[in-house]
Order: sequence, then structure tokens, then C-alpha cells
Amino acid sequence: MTQQPPCDKGLIQAAAGAGTLSPADRKWVLAATVLGSSLAFIDGSVVGVALPAMQRDLHASAEATPWIVNGYMLFLGALVLIGGAAADRFGRKAVFLIGLAIFTAASVVCGLAPGVEVLLAGRMAQGLGAALLTPASLAILGSSFPEKERGKAIGAWAGFGALTAAAGPVLGGFLVDHLGWRSIFFINLPLALGAALLAWRALPESRDEDAKGLDLAGAALAAGGLGLLIWGLTRAGDKGLGDPAALSGLIAGLVLLAGFVAVEDRSANAMAPLTLFRSRDFSGANLLTLFLYFALSGSLFFLPFQLIRIEGWPATQAGAALLPFSLLMGFGSGLAGRLSSKIGPRWPLTVGPLIAAAGLVGMALSPGLPYLAGLLPATLALGVGMTISVAPLTTTVMADVSEKHAGTASGINSAVARIAGLLAVAVLTLAFTAAGGTLAATPDPPAFERAYRLVMLISAACAALAGVFGGLMVRGRDRG
Repeated sequence: MTQQPPCDKGLIQAAAGAGTLSPADRKWVLAATVLGSSLAFIDGSVVGVALPAMQRDLHASAEATPWIVNGYMLFLGALVLIGGAAADRFGRKAVFLIGLAIFTAASVVCGLAPGVEVLLAGRMAQGLGAALLTPASLAILGSSFPEKERGKAIGAWAGFGALTAAAGPVLGGFLVDHLGWRSIFFINLPLALGAALLAWRALPESRDEDAKGLDLAGAALAAGGLGLLIWGLTRAGDKGLGDPAALSGLIAGLVLLAGFVAVEDRSANAMAPLTLFRSRDFSGANLLTLFLYFALSGSLFFLPFQLIRIEGWPATQAGAALLPFSLLMGFGSGLAGRLSSKIGPRWPLTVGPLIAAAGLVGMALSPGLPYLAGLLPATLALGVGMTISVAPLTTTVMADVSEKHAGTASGINSAVARIAGLLAVAVLTLAFTAAGGTLAATPDPPAFERAYRLVMLISAACAALAGVFGGLMVRGRDRG
């Protein structure tokens, strides 16, 4: 999935030693954190164009294929909050290096995987590594830069992350076409080695001496509940909703998620305090995030299959088709943020998702049309809609909570975006197969296209619903 990397601003807290680093040292700190976290950003966007080749070479079933994406997002979405808490408590440099080591080892496992089962295990381990690596990198920046320089450093971190995410599909497509899909995992090794050397040399160690205990019960319930729920939905897509195992998985997942809510309501160290959701703006922004990123993630999961498997595009060309969207996100969000500051978040969070919905309708109509008349304008509309939405969404999430909860609030929103992608792949695959489509290696093209149009229209409806939540629930500081 290609998207602007979230900035978990509350993880960025000034440490007493921030002023002890020289300007040159701080540049090395920025380079190390940017290079390390870029691994997670690239991985989040590069895998999509490689999925058809992975499925073909590993003889992955239609049920197993979505887990190549979902295994990564499950562990990243469920554990990113506790990863940030672990960095604050045990040491940000230590957790950064541990996350980097896990991610790198998992990349080797993925690249050498003899079958889909090993690949899935490697992808889950990559998600765990990213859940430690990403929040730790932000926390390191916050503890290393004085307040007046922190915003610029975080902007550089986020901007580079957006550009690497934008380059991911194109790079991934080129590697798949010329070196095979395994190369997209091995490319992580030199990047990881460079990040590790820089981190070992340049990063200071810091921790929050007042950090509380970790919400291990909440993390376990969240990961287990989401995993069972997604497994049940995926199996239902292959076997039907009446399958006893699918129903059991769905019920067990919902029970564990209900347990998660109960634990968060009582825990002194809750990673997702329920009191935050008493805010109308905060609840509305997270509902908007859930539906908007559901739409985005679901559409970008199915698009490469349509382009590569049905329309016969090379993987490089399919990856390049997403480049206009990614560049709009990378370079336009700053302008959108300034616009939101002038007029308030409500109108951007209403109009942006509606423009994205129009783009997704265009994607539903694009099969059979020339690229310039079909997919390009649809991709541009999706990019414009997401660009308008991202900056005011972050601002709204952060604006209505106390300073001490800023990191938790931003982390929750980041986790919601990733969980939305997790749900999207599972739910839309269920709808896709119910409509007669299949992710098997040899689909029937007319049936596939009918099902593809359906999931794109469902995605469009979810994006439009996100705009409704923006209009009805978000108030912020409207000035218009």
C-alpha cells in the first residue's frame, strides 16, 4: 500500500540531552532514522506489484495470497503502539536496532522462502520489526533535536518516507521484471546494513524515566482478535460464510476484541485509552480514517492483479501507474496542510474523501479504456482526494487531546489506518469471490473484471462515507 507515512508526534518528546548533540551529530541522527524507517515505508508499497509473481511461483492458493499483505499489516497495526511504549521504557536506540535486526532477518527469510508458509511467517516477522523500528525512529528524533529544530527534522523524515513509498511500486516492478520477486526482499539488506552502521555510530541512547509498564495483555488481545477475525473472513472468501471453521474464527476474533476493549477500559497502562473517544472530533477523525484507508488499501490491493494478470502489463509498468498518486501525496500534503490551517479541517475532510471516491469510481470504469482516458485521471483524482485529507486528519486527531495523550492519540490513528488496510483486503476479497472473481493464478477475465468493478465501487462507497463522517462529526477550528 502506498501512503504518506504518519507522524506519531506524541512519541516525539524532548530529552534533556537534546541540546548536547552538535549540528553535525544531529544530521547523522536524521540520516540513520530516515534510512532505517524507509525500510518499512518501501516494504509497505513494493509488495503489491510483486503479488501476482509470488503467487505464481509459490503456487499460493487464493486463500493464502491476501496473507502476504495481511500478515505484515496485522503485526504492524496491532503492535505499533506497544512498540513506541517499549522504546520509551527500554531505550530508543536499543529498540530501533532490535527492530532493524528483526526486519532484516525476516527479509532474508522472505527472500529465501521455499513455499508460501515460510513467506507468510517472514512477512509477519517483518511487521513486528516495523512496529518497533518506526515509532523508535520518531522518538529518537524527538530526543535528539531541540524544540525549534524538531519540526524541520520530522518534516524531512516524513517527506523522505513519502518519496520512498512513492518509489516503491516502480522499484518493485522493475526488480520483479528483471531479477524476480525475491530481489524485493534482498534489496533491504544493504539499506539495513547502512542504517545499522549509522545507528551504532550516531544515535544517542535515551529513554523516558517516567514511562509506565507495557500493555502486554492489550497487545496480545488485539493481535489475536484481529488475526482470528481476518482469518475467518479470508476463509469465508474461499469456503463460504457457512463454513464452520470460518464462523468459529469470526466469533473467536470478536470475543478477543471485546476482551481488548474491556482491558483498555480498566488498564492503567492502556495503549488505547477509551476516554479519548469521548471527543467527537477524535472519534469522527478515526471513523473517517477507518473508511478512507479501507477504500485506499482495498483498491490498491486489487489494482495490480487487474493490470498484470488481466490486462497483461509488465510489473514495472503497473508500478509506474501508481506514481502520479504517490507524487501528489508526497509533494502536495504541505500545501494541503496550509490550506487546512486557514479554513479549518471540516471542509477538507468532507471534500477530500469525496474526490477520492470519484477517483475510485473512475478505477471501476477504467478496464477497457486507454490509460490516459481511464486509469490516469482516476489515479490523479484519488491522489488529490487523499492529499487534501491527510494533513487535516492528522491535525484533527492531535488537536482535541491533552499534550500528555498526544502520542497515544496519533499512534491510535496510525494503527487504525493500518487495521483498515487489514480489514479491507479480507472483506473485499470475500466480496470479490462472492461476485465470481478469483485470485487464483488462472482467472476467467470477464468474471475477474466484474468482481474488480464491484470491489472498486465498494471502496468508492467507503470513501464517500468517510466524507460524510468528516462533514457530520469533525468541527475542529472551522473558519469558513
